[in-house]
Amino acid sequence: MLKVELIRPVPQLLVEQAERWGDKIAFSDDRRSVGYRELAERTRRVAGHLAAAGVASGDRVLIYLDNSTDIAEAYLMTTRASLVGVCVNADAAPAEIEYMFADSGASVIVTDRAHAAHARQLAGVGGAVVLVVGSGRIDGAQSYEELAGTEPDRPPRDDLGLDEVAWMLYTSGTTGRPKGVLLTQRSCLWVVAACWAPIAGLSEEDRVLCPLPLFHSYALVLCVLGVFATGASEHIMTKFSPRRVLELVAAENFTILPGVPTMFQYLVHSARERTVRSGGLRLCVSAGAILPVALNSEFEQVFGVPLIEGYGITETSTMVTMNTVEGGRVLGSCGLPMPGVGVRLVDPATGDDVAVGEEGEVWVSGPNVMRGYHNRVEATAEVLRHGWYRTGDLGRRDPNGFLTISGRTKELIIRGGENIYPAEVEAVLLKSPQVRDAAVVARDHADLGEVPVAFVVAENPGTLDVEALLRECARELSGFKVPAEIVEVEAIPRTASGKIMRFLLREQLPAST
Repeated sequence: MLKVELIRPVPQLLVEQAERWGDKIAFSDDRRSVGYRELAERTRRVAGHLAAAGVASGDRVLIYLDNSTDIAEAYLMTTRASLVGVCVNADAAPAEIEYMFADSGASVIVTDRAHAAHARQLAGVGGAVVLVVGSGRIDGAQSYEELAGTEPDRPPRDDLGLDEVAWMLYTSGTTGRPKGVLLTQRSCLWVVAACWAPIAGLSEEDRVLCPLPLFHSYALVLCVLGVFATGASEHIMTKFSPRRVLELVAAENFTILPGVPTMFQYLVHSARERTVRSGGLRLCVSAGAILPVALNSEFEQVFGVPLIEGYGITETSTMVTMNTVEGGRVLGSCGLPMPGVGVRLVDPATGDDVAVGEEGEVWVSGPNVMRGYHNRVEATAEVLRHGWYRTGDLGRRDPNGFLTISGRTKELIIRGGENIYPAEVEAVLLKSPQVRDAAVVARDHADLGEVPVAFVVAENPGTLDVEALLRECARELSGFKVPAEIVEVEAIPRTASGKIMRFLLREQLPAST
């Protein structure tokens, strides 16, 4: 049942939760914790200071932070200032951060000491204001702590509409350049109200352990908005470590553990080496990639805790369908559509809906669908048609309506829950003087799901320096995008129009090691 009371502007929810829960911990990490009352006060002050400094409504704020309570606070603060929070992967290659900063047009950067030097370089180019979290001052930047601890000259705006853009999260596109996905308070809180609160049962009684990267929409909606909107508490891990997750679950009273399939795979491996204590866990949730049936079953057997799977993507504010803990769960399926969300399976060639059991492209409609891509009118028009979002994913639906994802029309590679588009990696490979042509395809991997493998045509056949080429990739790409292997070939198979025939390359893939 849809919990409509949760679909309200974030500033309003913050004030109400502060009055209701007072000093109850909302978010914590290994460095600090913040209670509901303090969270409301800190976000009010920083938002007020930004308004007093002339930061205009609708401006973008680059959230350039390691996983922490600071990210959760920044996501909420930006709504109070009527700004757009742009969260990026702090571990991304500098060139990627620079692109997203320029593309977003951010006028404010919230960062930490580890990334302050790079943030100041960005600000020098774009003229942005830099706020650094944590103690102490840094030249060329303002202290976020000082703003959070002092009264501003004016109140926060607190007037961002439910259907105005609140957050922009970057996702790679088929052209290889990341696209900014525009999400609203309504689109994200609808998922909380339709999925996490009623289906997962997230409430004030829960304590969530979050190993997910908070720059992902999955974590934004569940681990930030879901937690504070329902009055729950959460501990945020800086990095995922299976050993540390097992220690925390055994020692503390966590009730919900969200993750991606790769995380649960590593937890199962680690559990084989030690005695497992699941503590107070009542539920684990998987999204971000297809969860293998064997892994789902083994995890539940080892941990004695239900592991339910859902399907969603950034463009739909994450969730579209979800399994339930009780009543007709279908292993291997990602469940039924959320309330208020429409799902069609369409033949991409004809545009007609396919029959039950047949494979079709997944189309989604509902209040959870994005507003569009930032400054990408044509790209938006390609995927948003008459109120439906064309996901590019392929799936089948059984007679009871349960959806199973079977593949992708796009050439997306999902490595441990992280999205990789071949074109982005190919563009970097083709910059090398060693490479004449290149193509990237996915190879199955037991733990990560998929890894990218690059096929390259060398400028001078037989002299390819693979290690040097991998180092070139690492300088421009995040670590998860760097090819797991590079294979030298005589030619890349292409159609007459120049499109890569990737299926022929997959037939040449080296065996997994």
